[in-house]
Amino acid sequence: MRLKFAALVAVAICVGPLLGANAAEASPVLPAAVTAQIDGSGSTWAENAVNQWIFDVTAKGLQVVYTGAGSAQGRTDFRNDTTDFAVSDIGFLGTDPSTGSNDTSCQDPHVKSTCRAYVYAPIVAGGTSFPYQIKVAGHLIQNLRLSGETIAKIFTLKITNWDDPEITRDNNGRKLPSLPIIPVVDSQGSGSTAQFTRYLEAQYPGIWNPFAGSAGSTEYFPRKGAEIAEAGSDGIINFITSAAGNGSIGYDQYSYALNKRCSGCVQGWPVANLENKAGYFVAPTQYNVAVALTKAQINMNKSSQNYLLQNLVNVYANPDKRAYPLSSYSYIIIPTSAKDQRMSTPKRQALADFIDWSICGGQAEIGPTGYSPLPINLAQASFQQMYKLHTADKAVQIGNLNVATQCHNPTFWAGHPDGNFLAKIAPEPPACDKVGAGPCVAGTGVGPTGNPTHGKPPPSKGGSPSASGSASASASASSSTGAGGATASTSGAPGAATSGQAALVGTPTTLAASQGNSNSGILVALAVAEVLLLVAIPPFVARRRQQQRRAGR
Repeated sequence: MRLKFAALVAVAICVGPLLGANAAEASPVLPAAVTAQIDGSGSTWAENAVNQWIFDVTAKGLQVVYTGAGSAQGRTDFRNDTTDFAVSDIGFLGTDPSTGSNDTSCQDPHVKSTCRAYVYAPIVAGGTSFPYQIKVAGHLIQNLRLSGETIAKIFTLKITNWDDPEITRDNNGRKLPSLPIIPVVDSQGSGSTAQFTRYLEAQYPGIWNPFAGSAGSTEYFPRKGAEIAEAGSDGIINFITSAAGNGSIGYDQYSYALNKRCSGCVQGWPVANLENKAGYFVAPTQYNVAVALTKAQINMNKSSQNYLLQNLVNVYANPDKRAYPLSSYSYIIIPTSAKDQRMSTPKRQALADFIDWSICGGQAEIGPTGYSPLPINLAQASFQQMYKLHTADKAVQIGNLNVATQCHNPTFWAGHPDGNFLAKIAPEPPACDKVGAGPCVAGTGVGPTGNPTHGKPPPSKGGSPSASGSASASASASSSTGAGGATASTSGAPGAATSGQAALVGTPTTLAASQGNSNSGILVALAVAEVLLLVAIPPFVARRRQQQRRAGR
């Protein structure tokens, strides 16, 4: 434990100046005002991003405590005045369709005086992914492809074995071993479940509705048969990656798999590439999520209580070959009444400062961890929602609200206030991940997760197929401009596979080529720092979360 803590400190000292160079410019200096500890709860889908921002602002003197208990519990805690803010992947439902319970901000929906005033502010985007564990001869398969229909049938128990012909078809004739499928679902009232089941209900109602027993989505997955229920995103990924997890598949925000240690894996723990409407199997990288969400319909009616909430039907059907279909936003719920019994000037100031960092400087950090930053129009809208803390209490200091002049968010595209730069430069998927081709050699089709540099995305991890593989790598560069200039693309992904595609097996792909001899002390230090971060931060966050839960939060 001491070693891991020392490693964390060493990383902060060594890497901090490198990461902080842009961070210092990304957001105005937090106001020199008195703050107090603030407490929040809610989404585990967004929890890794929230914990990253908490880690950041602690150095700025802010005290923020967050408990990932699920979106439904977060909204309940907010309604009951037990937290200062909530994070939820969906809005209040009025009446919970699964439980029939109150899901408003009012302790008594019939008594207006019991209602807690609030607004929603988008805080982070990302993809709901499908981590899995399938081993062949002790080796983990890393290039699984699944269509939405196949996933729907897996989680409704219509497909129960990995050698099913429909899974074989998704993988272009590559048959998996006979191994029972263990679907892993969330046992909590989960925004991840809500987003997943909204997708199923919208795209495959004939499969989903009979299984669920009614039309519509739910935050409480109807666990049946061989399905395993685990608490929250941590519980899901921990079961899938455990010794008991062979044959399992779950749904989880991509960051949980991407940041999970995996011996021999190309890029974090593997997740299934999901087929989109263009007939390509794609990963939930920040680029593919950004492309998909260009079709999100956002409620822009400022007089509506649901202002800024999302409708994702067009996201699921986005025809762009780069789009990841199960992409969405998560929201922070901000208390806005001047008479809010939990809030004080120091608390409102702390909440404003925390949101300021999260929406501005913090957005540049989250793409490489498995999320996707907010586009400029939603970042600006969230800033305006944050300003309502000042409206409620004039003593709360708010900085410049023009995000375009102060935030180094990788989605911002100069001269295109309604565009998304990540969507513009998102690489084309490799030809080997098109329906009827491939599948790609492990790692080839994952795509880059890092932030762009010099106007281009970084090379994909795994890059070219391994020497023993039969796929060929090529690079192309093209650009096109779509409606509003938001769908131009620059492609540099590996090209089509040759006719002798490697079978779908889990032979580990090493990164030896990228770990070759280097005389650069800086590169070595960065590599060491990256390893230390991977070792130190997840246990640190996990221990903190466990301590909060033991304390009854």
